[in-house]
Amino acid sequence: MAEKNSGDKQAALAEKHRVYWKKNLTCVSVLLIIWFVVSYGFGILFVDQLNKIQFGGFKLGFWFAQQGSIYVFVVLIAVYVGLMNKFDREVEQR
Repeated sequence: MAEKNSGDKQAALAEKHRVYWKKNLTCVSVLLIIWFVVSYGFGILFVDQLNKIQFGGFKLGFWFAQQGSIYVFVVLIAVYVGLMNKFDREVEQR
């Protein structure tokens, strides 16, 4: 009986880990796509269109290339930390 109970616990734990890592990889993938779009897309590909807009006295494309992508990266780190803390709490409650 104890072996069956132990096996059930291991199966439940394995399922928790699977769900956790699926959420983690989804989160990382979405955040990396956002980072790529902001740093490469806004700073290089769409710079001509964005330069038509002024932000803080600078052209927006220039601002994203020089400062904006760094700010977005820092915000993405904070979002990742918040989401991972939420995922950790969800797994611990199960």
